[in-house]
Amino acid sequence: MNQPAESDRQIQIGVLSALGAFLIWGFSSLYYRAIGTAPALEIIAHRAIWSLLFTLLMIGLTGQVRVFLRQFSNFRILLVLLVSSLLVSVNWLGFIWAVNNGKALEASMGYFIMPIVMVVLGRLFLDERLNRNQIISLLLVCLGVLNLLIAIRQLPWIALLLAISFGFYSLVRKKVAVNALVGLTLECLFLAPLSLGYLLFLHQQGTLVFGTQGITFDLLLIGSGLMTALPLILFTSASKRLRLGTVGLLQYLNPTCQFLLALFLFNEPFSPHHLNTFILIWLGLAVFTLDSRSRMKRELQARKLASQS
Repeated sequence: MNQPAESDRQIQIGVLSALGAFLIWGFSSLYYRAIGTAPALEIIAHRAIWSLLFTLLMIGLTGQVRVFLRQFSNFRILLVLLVSSLLVSVNWLGFIWAVNNGKALEASMGYFIMPIVMVVLGRLFLDERLNRNQIISLLLVCLGVLNLLIAIRQLPWIALLLAISFGFYSLVRKKVAVNALVGLTLECLFLAPLSLGYLLFLHQQGTLVFGTQGITFDLLLIGSGLMTALPLILFTSASKRLRLGTVGLLQYLNPTCQFLLALFLFNEPFSPHHLNTFILIWLGLAVFTLDSRSRMKRELQARKLASQS
């Protein structure tokens, strides 16, 4: 097989993997609303336990058992992943609570502003400088949040919680050289004892929802493990095959799907103030995305010139 054909095939696989990951994440609010009769904390506990079982199976099938076991000899890696497990659990809890309490629209806002938050964290903790366009993007997003705060006297705390928790999660994971599957498995391993203990506590109190709503509901709770791990595996596959800019553009499918579901299916309130806020955020994202694409083009051109010299 010639090289261009193989390269095209890898790009196609990457695009399909990215679409799969972001569409699963984008429509996941439907899934969590279907199991919304269970409290958010119980759903999180099931998500951690069943994700652990699924990821352990995937580690075995992909031949990464030695890589997984090797991490236990590195205290620093374990400590970093313990912190990241706490951060991702906060993100999971915030999202599930939001979609089951009429805040799916605000949750989508959080994932729209997340790239901007990550740039700010990079500036604060990694000394990554902000250029003029990135500063403009940040100001537009801040104006959008301020608009809601002034207009309806309500801080979009769910949006900020989701964006900041995932931003810090990404920052922490950047500090450790562990692939996505192994990292997620260790994170779930840290969360599993507490999750199992919480489920046993609910069982003793007679408030455990699992086992009381029928086999279909129980299977959906078990399936939350697959819903957690599968899009991450697809995302990892896409990241290896596609340019970062391409993945960055496709990632907006996730909050876009969440936004449309909240607006047209969940019928959440959407006032002119919400519209103005989203317009400001989308303008900020447009400036941010165009700037990212132009910088990537300049970097590619510089690499080509360097390779030719």
